[in-house]
Amino acid sequence: MQAQRFEHKYLVDEETSLKIRSFVQCYLQLDEYGEGKPNLSYTVHSLYLDSPDLLLARETINGNKNRYKLRIRFYNNNPDTPVFFEIKRRVNNCIKKQRGGVRHDAVKWLLAGHYPEYAHLISKEPKQLVALQTFCNLAQQIHAVPQIHIAYLREAYVHPTNNSVRVTLDREVRADYEPTAQMSTEMKAPVYPFGKDVILELKFTNHFPNWFGDLVRHFGCMQCGAAKYVEGAEDLGFIQMKHRSAMLNGLPPMPGPDATTIVLPKDPNLGSLTRAAQ
Repeated sequence: MQAQRFEHKYLVDEETSLKIRSFVQCYLQLDEYGEGKPNLSYTVHSLYLDSPDLLLARETINGNKNRYKLRIRFYNNNPDTPVFFEIKRRVNNCIKKQRGGVRHDAVKWLLAGHYPEYAHLISKEPKQLVALQTFCNLAQQIHAVPQIHIAYLREAYVHPTNNSVRVTLDREVRADYEPTAQMSTEMKAPVYPFGKDVILELKFTNHFPNWFGDLVRHFGCMQCGAAKYVEGAEDLGFIQMKHRSAMLNGLPPMPGPDATTIVLPKDPNLGSLTRAAQ
């Protein structure tokens, strides 16, 4: 389990993001994966898994303090490169992550319900196997299947000597329905849930750095929720589709995890359910 981390998210326009870039470069260095890349960014792909009735999405929409997401992260179409099974947990305001690097050809085998083995892993570290086993157990408990493919360009800055502080700028966030585990970077009909806005994330352990406060005040940033998976699912109409399917089959509307909250289809006049919840 990664040491506890806190994440503060903000939506900014492109012009402001470039000014923030210059500000952050006074304190942190560019992530090695962005060096020499156009716009200092690299592409991140994530395949999100969820139950057939979108339990994990609903927990985010309803603002549950203790929740998790299951995703498989990859960076290209090369079958010789690893993919990463990740669990991202939120416990109150704290973020904790577990992840295990897996061979590309083991993904479908694992998602079919086979128990993880060291042979599936890139690294033989015990914690990698524990992370993979935990992921598979959680997925089986809720009968999770691939649901949404999220991709974006990430510009990341890190502390030169430790992992205590990290800043990311995510652009061109796009989402597409993906019911398979092909792990392809291609998208058929993506939507852009955040439009041209850039997601700024300030990540830190232990305490909020003073210069983070200076950044937020100077650029007038307003903290908000920006859950890529749920926002993408909403813009694709995926959550609304699940809601309608339940109604057509004589089932109640998609209930929230507390059994009292009802999640209704997104109303464009009311803004994002996810951002409102957070």
